[in-house]
Amino acid sequence: MGEDLVSRRGRHRDPARGRGARWAATALLTFACALALASVWPADDAPRPDATAVSTDLPEASGADDRRPRVATSARPQAAEPTAVPTAGTGTFASASGETERVGQGGRLVDYRVEVEGGLGIDENVFASAVDATLSEPRGWTAGGVFSFRRTGDAPLRVVLASPATTDLLCAPLQTRGEVSCRNGNDVVINALRWTSGVPHYDDLAEYRDYVINHEVGHALGFGHESCPAPGRPAPVMLQQTLGLQGCEPNPWP
Repeated sequence: MGEDLVSRRGRHRDPARGRGARWAATALLTFACALALASVWPADDAPRPDATAVSTDLPEASGADDRRPRVATSARPQAAEPTAVPTAGTGTFASASGETERVGQGGRLVDYRVEVEGGLGIDENVFASAVDATLSEPRGWTAGGVFSFRRTGDAPLRVVLASPATTDLLCAPLQTRGEVSCRNGNDVVINALRWTSGVPHYDDLAEYRDYVINHEVGHALGFGHESCPAPGRPAPVMLQQTLGLQGCEPNPWP
């Protein structure tokens, strides 16, 4: 499925014991909570079937340059965004306007469209610009000339930004529990809670956003989950990085 969780914090009272006792009790409670969360929310990144009919195979271009510049339509959005989102939106969606040129040099062409649920306070065109920027990034899925992307108004693959409650509906029967994102069929569903707040182990929210888009689109391309290859190594983009890094370093790119 898709992505990750935020850790939950609870209050812990420690009657008049020394500082060392309070520290030990807090550490034990934190460890227990982490184990419980990992078992309750396998979430966003649960295994999924391979993608079906979301692209057209094209001849692979020769001499592809993986370090090509981004197209102008992929500029990072600068508009202000809310720092919190409602639990539920309107349940209706606005489609981003316009289309983009194909990015990537040959390989399999994947057309996608972008929509945002109403009531989130996030403009659909701003979100679309972020998606475009991630998918056109030379370090992303276009590297090596295997995939290319184009945003159109009627593409079968839909990238959706949705409230936690609507994410649960769109991802069912996958268990997102209002916390994580998913890919379900031809829907890539980005949970607005994660989009606005990220996760504690990603210091850079923009990089986390790159990750969650690349991860969920990766499922649509047919890729399954991976594990950390070794402590200190960059995390594979198909590692469930929202849930944790398994000793790897954060990495948003395939």
